[in-house]
Amino acid sequence: MNYPSAPGAIPVASSGSAASWPAIIAGAFVAAALSLILFSLGSGLGFAAVSPWPRSGMSGMSLAVTAAIWLILTQWLSAAVGGYIAGRLRTRWIGTHTHEVFFRDTAHGLITWAVATIFVAALFATTAFSSAGAAGHAASEMAQAGMAQNGRGLGPPPTMGPPNSVSPADSYEIDRLLRPAAAGAYSQPGPDLRGEVGRIIANAAASGSLSDNDRAYLAQIVAARTGISPPEAQKRVDDFVSSVEDAAAKAKQAADTARKTAAEAAIYLSLSLLIGAFIASVSAALGGHLRDEHP
Repeated sequence: MNYPSAPGAIPVASSGSAASWPAIIAGAFVAAALSLILFSLGSGLGFAAVSPWPRSGMSGMSLAVTAAIWLILTQWLSAAVGGYIAGRLRTRWIGTHTHEVFFRDTAHGLITWAVATIFVAALFATTAFSSAGAAGHAASEMAQAGMAQNGRGLGPPPTMGPPNSVSPADSYEIDRLLRPAAAGAYSQPGPDLRGEVGRIIANAAASGSLSDNDRAYLAQIVAARTGISPPEAQKRVDDFVSSVEDAAAKAKQAADTARKTAAEAAIYLSLSLLIGAFIASVSAALGGHLRDEHP
């Protein structure tokens, strides 16, 4: 609301918006561009700090802490510059109370931060969807090429492979389980039972345990296929089940670690966004104050 300078006059409400949208859009673009620059710089420094070689490069914990600090710093700098630009470029409000000016400036900074955040989030979401679509298209082409190759007789038919519920690591363990005592010699050739063994293991993984009947049946299969003694076959089955359980435990541990990492990343992201909103508001108020001091 603008107050007329004439004494005793009735205040007249302004028909225009109190928001200086050109200044807000300009500050938002500056904040978004600076965020992208700092994000790219941080990604480059992060890739340079890590290494696939053991005892080389940053540890996972150090990298996570550094990434969180860099994320907060990125929001801090981009929000500060964007809010300051919005405050300095907005139009001067003549005859407006200082408290109202301060509120409008902080609101300009907050809106600038919100517009920049939505723009950057939309850009990242579009990039992620494009990458996912390209990966899906490539996988579809590879599957079609594989089907065409099998149709021409250049590869084994899909039914010859291990069951879909068994991973490549489990397939290797099944092959090792049924490995004969002497290379190239089976005591009872018979049909290939890898698929049945894989289904037994998949059912055990789903139920959480391997029944005694299935364990005894696997020992019989191993003894018949490998030519080793029943006690040795039973020990081989026990070792096989232990290896599968260890692999499942490691997979669960990795999933739990990923869950904790995702939760921490979400908390750090929320904290950085809150800091960015506050810094943008303060910077816009500072920029607006300097704008009014130098008409």
